[in-house]
Parts: sequence; C-alpha cells; structure tokens
Amino acid sequence: MRTRFDEQLRQLNVELIRMGSLCEEAISIAAKFLEGDKKAPVDKVFALEHEMDQLEHDIETRCMRMLLQQQPVARDLRIISAALKMISDMERIGDQAADVAELTRYVEDTIAQGRLHITKMAKAAVMMVSESVEAFVQGDLDLAHKVVAEDDTVDNLFIQVRGELLQKLKEETGDPEAILDLMMIAKYFERIGDHAVNLAEWVEYSITGQHKSDEHHQDL
Repeated sequence: MRTRFDEQLRQLNVELIRMGSLCEEAISIAAKFLEGDKKAPVDKVFALEHEMDQLEHDIETRCMRMLLQQQPVARDLRIISAALKMISDMERIGDQAADVAELTRYVEDTIAQGRLHITKMAKAAVMMVSESVEAFVQGDLDLAHKVVAEDDTVDNLFIQVRGELLQKLKEETGDPEAILDLMMIAKYFERIGDHAVNLAEWVEYSITGQHKSDEHHQDL
C-alpha cells in the first residue's frame, strides 16, 4: 500500500515539475518578445496557458484520488494540500504570462530603460518559480526561504520601472498608451513574483506544518 502511495507521490512531483516548467517557458517567451526578439513565439504562450489549465485539473484529480484511496499520514497530507494550493498559484502565473504576451503586441520600442528593468523582473520571476518547485520536490526549506527573500529584487525593480514610466508621462516624452501598457506588464511580473512567494510558503508548510497565514492569525 505504501509503495503504491510513494509512486503516486513521485508522479505528483513529475506533474508539478512539468507545470512549473510551463510557467517558466511562458514567462520567458513573453520577456524575450518584450526585449525586441520578434522571433519569440509569443502566440505559444496562449497554448502553454491552456496546457497549464489542463495540467491543473489532472493534478487536482490525482490529489483527490490519493486522499480518497489511501490513508496518508500527517506529512503526506501536508504535501498533497500544498500541491493543491501550488497548482492554483501556477495557474494564475500562466494567466498573467498570457496577459503580458497580449500586451507586448502594443508596446513600442521607444522606452528602452523601462523595458530593460521589466525583463530583469521577468528573469527573476522565472528563477523564483523554478526554485519554488525544486524546493517542493527536494523538501528544501532553505531554498524556499531563498525564494521569499528574492521577492525584494522583483519589488525593487517594479518601483524603478514605475518611477521611470511616471517620469515619461510627466515629460510627455513617449506614447502614453505604450507607457501604460508597460506599467501593466511590470505589475503582472510583480504579481508573478508574489505567486512564486506563495509557492515557497506552501513548500514551507509541506515541510514544517506551519504557514505564514498561521503567524498572521496568531498576531490578531
């Protein structure tokens, strides 16, 4: 019985790794197109989003079967619960990568500095998602903590981008619509960073049984 359950856990890890890699690919394609790589297959992002939606459903079904057919102990229950929460965040990452891909079609090449910082945000977000999934699979608490700390990088870059773009609006030195589109793109990447933090916090829960929301409730 335990051998079968361990095999199901292994398959769950494989599917989570796959979903994480789809998130990374979608973010990376959108970022490359934003950098000016017109050969980047931006339309593929929408297909990746669809694949992530299907994978979310498959993983959710697997988790529910594991809960119903097996008798998981406390640690196993935490792993399954964390996986269910993580796929929800990864699905949102896919949605936001698709939103970025849609907006990149309307952004001109005139605001180079803002675009540079946004692509740095994208690369940082990709790393955070990748490390969160790895931390889950490896049960690596230190790596999960590293992801949470890396969110400061994304937040600081967002502040830089916002300041630069607001200055462009004040100076009236760029297309206002393109500037606002870039602002939205930056915000989406900032949100992706937040979702990656959520992933890391659920990893921490799967290992320790403690979640940041527990600390919040204790403080009330």
